[in-house]
Amino acid sequence: MWPLFGFSLIAIALILERSFFWLQLIRRQDPMVRETLALYRHDPNAAFVKLEQNADLPMARIFLAALEQPKATPEDFRLALESAAQSELPFLRRFNTIFETIISTSPLLGLLGTILGLINTFAALRLGDIGGTNTVGVTGGISEALISTAAGLCVAIATLLFANTFRGLYRHQLALIQRYGGQLELLYRYHYERGGLPLWDQAQG
Repeated sequence: MWPLFGFSLIAIALILERSFFWLQLIRRQDPMVRETLALYRHDPNAAFVKLEQNADLPMARIFLAALEQPKATPEDFRLALESAAQSELPFLRRFNTIFETIISTSPLLGLLGTILGLINTFAALRLGDIGGTNTVGVTGGISEALISTAAGLCVAIATLLFANTFRGLYRHQLALIQRYGGQLELLYRYHYERGGLPLWDQAQG
């Protein structure tokens, strides 16, 4: 039960951290990206400043990494965008391995506790005392031993529900990165073909 108690504390802490992370991301990132793309159509420099103000968001870091490439061709810009997106994926998948470990290990720990409890219970039972006073103690010992299995399943099921929710949010975020990244790439190509480099690239060159 002590390892299960530790797993439950770890799971609660990580679930709270990931919940806060995704709530902040959902609340701030989509409006920021939409505003940035709208600014970029008419004032690329203002869009760049907007991204710098929100550099704590994954999408802003992806866009900044691509836009900061000096004198990049549209093909180079696309490669920089894809590379930056790949570098952000571990940050979005953070703690997934720990969640999977807790989900797979908690039921096994609960089962192990039950087996050990049953071994101790039956070891205390004398064959000649079947139906005697010790039988009641054996029944209580069996029910107590089964608590660890129930606890392990509860920890695993609760963690699994949240982990699947976070996986769904991660897949949704991947789709948004591809969609908004494609829109930014088209806008960059438009500015590149019309007049060359954005204002900050011209200043660097």
